[in-house]
Amino acid sequence: MSPTQPLFLPPDGQPRCLWCAAAAGDAGYLHYHDTEWGFPVTDDRRLFEKLCLEGFQSGLSWRTILNKRPAFRAAFANFEIERMARFDDTDIERLLQDAGIVRHRGKIEAVINNAQRCLELVAEQGSLARYIWRFEPAALAAPVMATETAASQALSKDLKKRGWKFVGPTTMHAFMQSMGMLNDHALGCITRAKVDAARREFFPPQA
Repeated sequence: MSPTQPLFLPPDGQPRCLWCAAAAGDAGYLHYHDTEWGFPVTDDRRLFEKLCLEGFQSGLSWRTILNKRPAFRAAFANFEIERMARFDDTDIERLLQDAGIVRHRGKIEAVINNAQRCLELVAEQGSLARYIWRFEPAALAAPVMATETAASQALSKDLKKRGWKFVGPTTMHAFMQSMGMLNDHALGCITRAKVDAARREFFPPQA
């Protein structure tokens, strides 16, 4: 996103990031933008869910994934890492028959693999949050228009080295935006100041 990016003005008259216009009139989409996107997250389960869903989004719209999120949670044991790490071939076949989610074998197998790799990472680092927040870039005064950054490239490279899948730099940039490592709300968006306030009271987990 760019500092000069036009804003979207929904019926309530409150300016928001232009990408909200993709779901004009969708209260759930606006609620996600207003209360989740960009706010800092340290809970491992929530971080892992965001990682998985960003991977599933590849090639699709975020609105599609968000609308399917309840079904994803039901299908993937609420993204509880230890439970997902035990999924086997029977679970994969079950998931491929679940019309409520994205039935892509490669993505399904990737998130199960990633749950197993995540357990290894937690054993080494103490928590997923401690590991992820090590990649936090320096704060910027304004949002930038980018699909990837040096920070997302570094995170992607390290996760791939650890055996994770569907964690390319563009996907990791979207993940960093969603989980609050970056405040990429447009200037003038009603939520940008709220995220800034949340960040001032936030302290990243320490190793």
